[in-house]
Amino acid sequence: MCTNYRPSARDYIREHFGTLALNFEYPEEGYPGYVAPMIRRAASGNREVLAARFGLIPPWAKDTKISRNTYNARSETVAEKPSYRSAWRRGQYCLVPMNSFYEPCYESGKAVRWRIERTDRKPFAVAGIWERWVDPGTGEVVHSFSMLTVNADGHPVMGRMHRPEDEKRSVVIVEPGDYDGWLGAPPPAAVGFLRAPADEEIVAVAAPR
Repeated sequence: MCTNYRPSARDYIREHFGTLALNFEYPEEGYPGYVAPMIRRAASGNREVLAARFGLIPPWAKDTKISRNTYNARSETVAEKPSYRSAWRRGQYCLVPMNSFYEPCYESGKAVRWRIERTDRKPFAVAGIWERWVDPGTGEVVHSFSMLTVNADGHPVMGRMHRPEDEKRSVVIVEPGDYDGWLGAPPPAAVGFLRAPADEEIVAVAAPR
């Protein structure tokens, strides 16, 4: 489960994803409830970047508190869970640009934060779903997203993270050549993108605070 990551820099997002300049600020590290860049397919068919809350807020939510628990969506149940199913079935897929993400490793006997990144240390994009929520009190429109996860039992990197008895999970890294395919995929085809990173694609190093 990914609760903490480092969003990509503004210049990289603009140049690599071909989006317009970002007109908002965001923290160097992202946590549930924080604002971060999210890339989706615009009505024009082009990619656009939005300021979005990390933790999906479904249209029926009364407030934003639910985002503290909806930052990761399991690929096995995303089509059925009330919080996620509308976004999934409508094909509201997004990319979350990042340099790395963090997970706890218990190999020392206690939780130690580790940093996971591409082997080549380049920024990358993680598959997610997005939603639009309107504050019933103020009318403010809030965009939000959840990262999709897949089973990673036995994975040489992700299998080392979290408590030994916990199921191992991984985010889904989307390759650059698949960006538009993912963003425009119908739900049946989207499933084909949801797989753990190749063994040699990512590395992990201890990164305690």
